[in-house]
Amino acid sequence: MGKGWKNPIKAANAAKKGLEFSKLAKEIQVAAKLGGPDPDMNSRLRLAVDAAKARSCPKDTIEKAINKGAGLLDGEAQPEEVLYEGFGPAQIGVLVECQTDNRARTATDIKVAFNKNNGSLADSGSVAWMFERVGLLEGFHTNKKIDIEEEAIEAGASEVEPLEMEAGLGASFYTVPEDLDIVRIALVERGWTIEVMELSYNAKTKTEDVSEEDKALLGELLEKLDDNEDSFRIYSTVDF
Repeated sequence: MGKGWKNPIKAANAAKKGLEFSKLAKEIQVAAKLGGPDPDMNSRLRLAVDAAKARSCPKDTIEKAINKGAGLLDGEAQPEEVLYEGFGPAQIGVLVECQTDNRARTATDIKVAFNKNNGSLADSGSVAWMFERVGLLEGFHTNKKIDIEEEAIEAGASEVEPLEMEAGLGASFYTVPEDLDIVRIALVERGWTIEVMELSYNAKTKTEDVSEEDKALLGELLEKLDDNEDSFRIYSTVDF
């Protein structure tokens, strides 16, 4: 038997890798657009570049993304961040953060993803009220015996959750958006390695008593939304 069966698998894996690189590049572009092209002076850009390197994103892709975001490439469209709101099965609230250089295309694609996967796009404000805007930091500490609650208090974070990480004691720290970099600096000074630093959304109104069938349908919807080239972060009012 030949090995032709491997070709579709390799092609699918390559497509997934290409989509991942595209999303990493867009985050770099937006970070450079908002804070400038110097990673030493732009903490969001620095973390975006580090994340891209950790996933073996090509160096020229990273450099082009920085230059494009900073407006240093003539004729290149600037990406912008757009938030879409919708409902999944059982009226589960869903937010989709996108980074796009073609708002019309993205709006159409996101609407189709909702409509074909047991959901519907909603008017602005219909779902966002279920969430609060927060700063999110994810990282690890090599000392697994420390108390993450105490660490959060000392660093000025408003909330903390344990996070499973291979490198050490992992945690997700939440704070008000304007204190994000202040808390990051405090955590680093306390020995934490920060791998994620971003503005995020936390559901303040949870959808309760969701059936396993509706959770499965929601999972299909979120997967389709995540497969979109322009989607970046996706949130729902259900905890899996």
